[in-house]
Amino acid sequence: MVNIHEPGPLEGQLDQWPVLATSASLEVRLAETEAEVEAAQRLRYRVFYEEMNAVPTPAMRDARRDFDRFDEVCDHMLVVDREVLDEDGQPAVVGTYRLMRDEYAKRAGGFYTAGEYDIAGMLAGLPGDCRLLELGRSCILKSHRARPATMQLLWRGVMVYVVRFSIDLMFGCASFAGTDPSALKLPLSYLHHFHPMPDGARVRARPELYVDMNLMPKEAIDPKEALRAVPPIIKGYIRAGASIGDGAVIDRQFATTDVFIYFPVARINARYRSRFGRSVA
Repeated sequence: MVNIHEPGPLEGQLDQWPVLATSASLEVRLAETEAEVEAAQRLRYRVFYEEMNAVPTPAMRDARRDFDRFDEVCDHMLVVDREVLDEDGQPAVVGTYRLMRDEYAKRAGGFYTAGEYDIAGMLAGLPGDCRLLELGRSCILKSHRARPATMQLLWRGVMVYVVRFSIDLMFGCASFAGTDPSALKLPLSYLHHFHPMPDGARVRARPELYVDMNLMPKEAIDPKEALRAVPPIIKGYIRAGASIGDGAVIDRQFATTDVFIYFPVARINARYRSRFGRSVA
């Protein structure tokens, strides 16, 4: 396990709680009020259900918010643009991440990811003092996706959070748009062959949901071409040192094809540790 209490570039940010980092008009921080959590849920609804093809429940449609039972026990990371006001006249939430530590998962009866992947073996094989962080529900407002600072701030916020809570392992589901694996055979096969999880920690999609990612032989794959078909967030994970579980899952509600991300903090490569660890305030 990495000793993330060693002095480093993040140490100076730990007194900026809940504001974690800033860049121009943007700041990343944790939601502190119910209204801020609801602002994150409204952003998720706008991105997942209005911009993309997710299907809301009637309750979500009425509230115009994306929510589930995990929201009330998680931390919600927000990127706020102080130069853009929302409908309530407050600085707008333009990016969000949902963060669930292992103690939160105990309150919720388990991790969200366990609905798609069999993570019991992975959890059983970890040391008793291993601290976990499930990453999920990441999205950025369309107007801010072309601004690299938005995603960079989310990642810097996650890195500060990792240090603050001595996280050893991050994991979760990440998505491709669409539900046709054959249309995604190049990037899925690339992830399967070039970025598999270590054998001893292998996580597999639940049997009733399992979709084979081995759709092309390894020798038929051009890695550069395949990477161009990988969504930016998954590309960022694997470039930073993450690996991918066995099998994809079709999420009909969100109209996505999901893969499992396995990301030990000790494997974060030096370039990304420096890039997202330095102070931006």
